[in-house]
Amino acid sequence: MQRLKTRPQFQAAMAGGTISRTPHFALHRLRLDAAPADPASGTALPAPAPSNASPAPGPGALPSWQGPQALFAMGSGIAGDPWLGAMVPKRWARRAVTRNAIKRQIYAVAPAFGPQLGAAAHVVRLRAGFDRKQFPSAVSEALKQAVRAELLQLFAQAVRKPGKAQAPARPLAAPAADVPVQPLSGTARP
Repeated sequence: MQRLKTRPQFQAAMAGGTISRTPHFALHRLRLDAAPADPASGTALPAPAPSNASPAPGPGALPSWQGPQALFAMGSGIAGDPWLGAMVPKRWARRAVTRNAIKRQIYAVAPAFGPQLGAAAHVVRLRAGFDRKQFPSAVSEALKQAVRAELLQLFAQAVRKPGKAQAPARPLAAPAADVPVQPLSGTARP
């Protein structure tokens, strides 16, 4: 399992979508397909030729024909090897010792699920803080066990549903029956 190192790699992996969530963590995935496949024959399509008509939007940006997968094309990596990054913001873990302990747990649990994760870039993101009243010590054994249990649950959900994003936590509200629905076209109907 290779580690994400650059900001564009993290951004591309997070843009891929959330595939599983737990109360404290979210797992984002970007599938790394070698080349897009032709739907009719299933064979790999060649990459489109670069166009000189539109330059890249900014410094360090990839041309649109390369796509985010070019960020993960390392010669030293094994084809199909998963990538992993950990994001533990200060907002949810104030102490550096806690952030580092959580990252160590992420990097320790993930290799067990590496073969099932496949060729993809993954980012595990802490999305809520652990209660400091329940875990007063930054590196208590209870906190380590709680983090590990939740990470095992997070990766197990991702392996169970490899291609689907998790449903939203709250159901979407249905429109009220007495509210009229506006037509999509620009003309109003009487």
